[in-house]
Amino acid sequence: MTIKKDLKIVALAGFLIAILAIPITSNLGLPPILKSFGSIGVSVILFVLTLVGFLILNFFSRWLGILRQITKFTIVGGLNTFLDFAVLNFLIASSGIVAGLGFSFFKGISFLVAVTNSYFWNKYWTFESQTKKELEFVQFAVVSTIGFFINVGVASFIVNNIGVPSAVSPTLWANFGALVAVAASLIWNFLGYKFIVFRR
Repeated sequence: MTIKKDLKIVALAGFLIAILAIPITSNLGLPPILKSFGSIGVSVILFVLTLVGFLILNFFSRWLGILRQITKFTIVGGLNTFLDFAVLNFLIASSGIVAGLGFSFFKGISFLVAVTNSYFWNKYWTFESQTKKELEFVQFAVVSTIGFFINVGVASFIVNNIGVPSAVSPTLWANFGALVAVAASLIWNFLGYKFIVFRR
């Protein structure tokens, strides 16, 4: 795939990240350091950072070939994270539920939406898989299901077992739990998709 085509795809991913950031920042509010930018300003910054990050890492991929694939996976992962958080924050804002079984259920829904999106982006862009393996989606589902249990399990443990620190809002803590969960499942997903699902 050419750099020009990749840039168009990265621009689309950056635009979607920027749009998805709006409901997240609306529900959470902005940290003091970003308040002067506003939600739209933060969205523009995220769009620019996505493009610049891709260009920088793509430059270094000349010397480390796998870095190009890791860069694409990271951008797709960023998009999926924002999609996950947008769905989660929409469900939290709509219901007021920030903990317990309801939170775990919402986290499961948001993860499934994001992982479905992940399949198409990773298949056709990150790993550029043109094969039509009969078991590919099944393998993707198995790897993603393990990732699901890692993701939801870590988020639920943090939110439901550790509990909200006194200086933190329950909504912010729910999002912190979700963020740690994303980091926990990221490595598993990359290795599973690369070496099991989309291997050439």
